[in-house]
Amino acid sequence: LLQAEIFQDFAVQEESVTFRINLSVLLDCLTIFGTSSLPGTSTALRMCYCGYGYPLMLFLEEGGVVTVCKINTQEPEELLDFDFCSTKVVNKIILQSEGLREAFAELDMTSEVLQVTMSPDKPYFRLSTFGNAGSAHLDYPRDSDLMEAFHCNQTQTNRYKISLLKPSAKALALSCKVSIRTDAQGFLSLQYMIRNEDGQICFVEYYCCPDEDITEAEL
Repeated sequence: LLQAEIFQDFAVQEESVTFRINLSVLLDCLTIFGTSSLPGTSTALRMCYCGYGYPLMLFLEEGGVVTVCKINTQEPEELLDFDFCSTKVVNKIILQSEGLREAFAELDMTSEVLQVTMSPDKPYFRLSTFGNAGSAHLDYPRDSDLMEAFHCNQTQTNRYKISLLKPSAKALALSCKVSIRTDAQGFLSLQYMIRNEDGQICFVEYYCCPDEDITEAEL
């Protein structure tokens, strides 16, 4: 979720505009001047879209050099709707991202799943893996310095495939806080708060369904 305020100029004439583009092509265009700019130099980006059937236009300027990229747009696919409503949230924790980064570094990522326990009682917030080196658990007490908010109404233990969570690692690396929420069905919402160099804030949110292959007996 990129708020309009993070742009110097933001103008959308229609109520909403939806289209699909190739992500690899977009990333190649955004890094056309390289992944790191020279000191004191930054890349400016302007995006334009004229409407249905037109390409997405990218104007990138760095050091007086302007590059124009045209990316063909495609028909959008129907988005998966997890029906994750904030009013149906059962448990919610806001954690400093440093804590979650440390967890991912310490836990055994050879495990196929990450088990998440959220509870109003001990262990409060526990992350568990079951990898080649055996089981590993990492607990966060509700009064931990890393814990910014703790609102747990019932004990929930769910497992999520690590392969589905790994794509969120890039957002985690850039974020300062993460909101971890679950609903009654165990659907997981990871909302990363990212603050740019100007202090402006945007959010990146990931949803993950619980692993249906795990039975209650295994938990």
